[in-house]
Amino acid sequence: MSIRLPKLVGSIVEAALTPHPVDSYLELVDPSLTWRDVRATVVGVSRPTERTVRLSLRPTRQWKGHKAGQYLQLSVVIDGVRHSRCYSPANASAGAWSPIELTITAHDDGFVSTYLRDNAREGMVLGVSQAQGEFVLPAQLTSAVFISGGSGVTPVLSMLRTLVAKKFTGPVTFLHYARTPADVSYRAELAALAAANGIDLRLFYTRGDAENPGEHFTAAHLEDIDGFADADLFVCGPPALMDAVTAHVTDAGLTNNVHSEAFVLAAPIAVDPNEPITGELSFTKAGSNATNDGRTILDQAESAGLKPASGCRMGICFSCTAVKKTGCTRNVLTGELNTEADAQIQICVNAPVGDVDIEL
Repeated sequence: MSIRLPKLVGSIVEAALTPHPVDSYLELVDPSLTWRDVRATVVGVSRPTERTVRLSLRPTRQWKGHKAGQYLQLSVVIDGVRHSRCYSPANASAGAWSPIELTITAHDDGFVSTYLRDNAREGMVLGVSQAQGEFVLPAQLTSAVFISGGSGVTPVLSMLRTLVAKKFTGPVTFLHYARTPADVSYRAELAALAAANGIDLRLFYTRGDAENPGEHFTAAHLEDIDGFADADLFVCGPPALMDAVTAHVTDAGLTNNVHSEAFVLAAPIAVDPNEPITGELSFTKAGSNATNDGRTILDQAESAGLKPASGCRMGICFSCTAVKKTGCTRNVLTGELNTEADAQIQICVNAPVGDVDIEL
């Protein structure tokens, strides 16, 4: 069996440079040089609204492209620490080496999104993961209804652009919810797509006043939609919007296929205030210990001065997995306990229960 020479050479070089991968050395010369990792250079920056920044990215050769609706992990170094967050490309499905368009909304508590809105510039090099996620267009589609809120517009806009590029002929309706007209980052693009392709575009604004109260999702917003009986529904946005749509579909007994995705941390399981928090958290690689304070292992590790790899901090991207050598942990989202030794766990959503040894 033959082995491709470049791959063989890369493996030999990496072995020689252990414990650090080749890319760790290459980035010291040029951040855009990479052997295995995907990186992307910012080649265009605009700020369509006060709260958003739009980035045009040129990825390195390792980029395999994305399907409409998928997301990627974008990483940036801030004050010497690498931070990662999940964002969905807004451009249509595209193959390897293709450009990436991201529109990022800066939230009040969004450390990375606020940094990028204020500091993103052409020439900046960012880390990019391969695209992932199952929120994609089905192989067979008769009619489509897209429902988005806020920054949830990007994955469904990618789907819409993909259907337009493929000259989809079925009925398409696009509902979008934003605070005000000024908060619709793709307002002009949506209007142009609708006018040119016969798309039923419906925009709703949630922040009103005494005379004109804001409009949140109601069943009436889905009335008189062409082809609705056979439509697949694609929903992405804040939990309140997604819950309202799901509740309507259930209560009305609708049979439509509903596809949804959200990058929002579910409310943690409540901890019994009468149950004492005990134990010690041991970081085996660092050779240090910390008294368990009940928070997630990721939070406690960072407080102890460690810098473990992490991404979405929501239990979605699996970039913060580590080996729990011994002890019991509790998933703060589900309440599930894990007592298995030498188990891979996600440190962003697991907290120690008593003494825990973690390979960090």
